[in-house]
Amino acid sequence: MKKIILLGYMGCGKSTIAKELSKKLEIPFVDLDEFIEKKVKMTIKSIFAEKGEIHFRKLEHEYFVELLNFTEPIIIGLGGGTPCYANNHELLKGEDVFSIYLKASIETLVARLSLNKSNRPLIADKTDVEMKEFIATHLFERSYYYNQAQHIVPVDQKTIEETVEDILAILA
Repeated sequence: MKKIILLGYMGCGKSTIAKELSKKLEIPFVDLDEFIEKKVKMTIKSIFAEKGEIHFRKLEHEYFVELLNFTEPIIIGLGGGTPCYANNHELLKGEDVFSIYLKASIETLVARLSLNKSNRPLIADKTDVEMKEFIATHLFERSYYYNQAQHIVPVDQKTIEETVEDILAILA
């Protein structure tokens, strides 16, 4: 079986959907950010603070490639920015890859992210109005890369189960 890659903006449900999909398909799920943290024994926040974003993006690319080279099937959850750097969007089109963009509207993302924005360094200090503007700008900038995925699954007004069923239908 191919590698299943879930991508999309923070708050679109990558980790939540991947965990459920992992149970249904009995394939392990690897969150790229967590994989990086284990490998370098530092948090993403610390890597950014101590080594800078460029260093982080190099690590991110290196470990994404490492996961793609695993021989067994896995589900990979990318960071929101992963497809936008180091030509990672080209890796979404690989022969042994099923890439799926979990597409959420600005309204959905704002609603979800405002519930736990203190856990999200990029938006923690923003008002709701600033957050909406930030997300809208980011989505616009990243949409080209997200749309390089082989499949797009809308997540607005859908339960986790409905989204997982949509993905299973694509994989069938």
